[in-house]
Amino acid sequence: MTITLNSVLSILNQIVDILLVWLLFYYILKNIKNNVKLTLIFKGVIFMIVLKIASDVFNLVTIGWLLEYVIMWGPLAIIIIFQPEIRAVLEQLGRSQLLGRHKVLTVDEREKLIYEIVQSMDYLRKAKIGALIVIERDVSLLDYIDKAKKIYADLTSDLLIALFFPNNPMHDGGVIIQGNRISCAGAVFPTSDSDRINKRLGTRHRAALGITEQTDCIALVVSEETGRLSVCVKGELFYNLSLDDVRMMLVDELRPKRESDIGDEIDEEEIYEENK
Repeated sequence: MTITLNSVLSILNQIVDILLVWLLFYYILKNIKNNVKLTLIFKGVIFMIVLKIASDVFNLVTIGWLLEYVIMWGPLAIIIIFQPEIRAVLEQLGRSQLLGRHKVLTVDEREKLIYEIVQSMDYLRKAKIGALIVIERDVSLLDYIDKAKKIYADLTSDLLIALFFPNNPMHDGGVIIQGNRISCAGAVFPTSDSDRINKRLGTRHRAALGITEQTDCIALVVSEETGRLSVCVKGELFYNLSLDDVRMMLVDELRPKRESDIGDEIDEEEIYEENK
């Protein structure tokens, strides 16, 4: 069999075509994973497909007949009903960064970042000063930064405390951190309409939950009424945490998920103990 240049180019063309399709599916599934509502939709679609296969195998005529109509009109219904969520995923695809700024931080820089944040939260909880701190990861928060007060300053606990201090014009909004710098203050985020959140929790907690439902960021909250600390990640609220709980969650969530970083955990723990 003679291998010609055209045949090689044809094979390469097919490989590139398949890789592009898989890459598209990868980014779609990655962004669905970061959106709680779309994750539920995806699980529902998978359940309906499995149920349809089961109805065909076991000859369940009535269920099969109903599912045919659901499968026929379901995509149109999903597009109409969940149009905001689908638009959010498409926006996330446009805002996604190949390498989040937190991933290029050194171990020392990442540990200093965590140390400064924890120190500021310790002061804020004791003084019962409300705060909302959002840490950008792979999905860009530029849309929210553009509408807030720009700062672009090195992150320190003193600066974070000052930004949330009462009577400061920017204390009501959220602070966005990119890498190890504070990008803006006074940012406004979408509030969650989830019925899983306690009705006694205020706007800060709902905003923290809302932004983590739509992006992969980490949101930290200090309650103004109780001084309690909360962390929101992937649309889930962890309420009334200790300072050590917050620190450990930050260490885990900000560490690059690579096997080469396994040794970083020990280094970060040692550095933190030295800084205390």
